[in-house]
Amino acid sequence: MPHYKSKTLATWIALVGGVFGLHRFYLKGWRDALGWLHWPPTIIGIVGFLRVQQLGQDDRLAWALTPIGGLMLTLACAMSIYYGLLPDERWDARYNPGSTVHATRWAPVIGVIVALLIGGIALMSVLAYSTEFGYMAFFADQNT
Repeated sequence: MPHYKSKTLATWIALVGGVFGLHRFYLKGWRDALGWLHWPPTIIGIVGFLRVQQLGQDDRLAWALTPIGGLMLTLACAMSIYYGLLPDERWDARYNPGSTVHATRWAPVIGVIVALLIGGIALMSVLAYSTEFGYMAFFADQNT
C-alpha cells in the first residue's frame, strides 16, 4: 500500500531541496530519472557561484555557469508554487488515489508566498546577471 503524500511537505521540500530534485524523490521515489537530472545543473551553478567568490566577477566561466544554478532555483520555486496551489482534490487524486481528501491549511500557502519571494529574486538575478555577461562579452569582442 503506498504511503500518504503530504501536499504541505511536498511544497516545502520543493522550496528547500528542489534544486536537487528532492521533491521528485519524495513523490515518485529514488528511481525517478528527472529527480537525478536536477543534480548536474545545480552543481554547475554552485561551481559558477564559487568561481565568482574566488576569482571575482571578471571570470567569464563564472558568468556562464552561475545563471544555470539560478534557473534551477527558479524551477524549484515554481514547483513549490505549483504544489502549494494545486487543489486538495486534485492532489489526493494524483498522489493519494483512493484516499479521502485531506484538507490543507495555511502551511502550503505560506510556502507559496516564500517561493514567490525567492523565485522572483532568483529569476530577476539570473536575467540581470545573464544580460550583463552578454553585454560584457559583446563589447569585449568589439574592442579587440
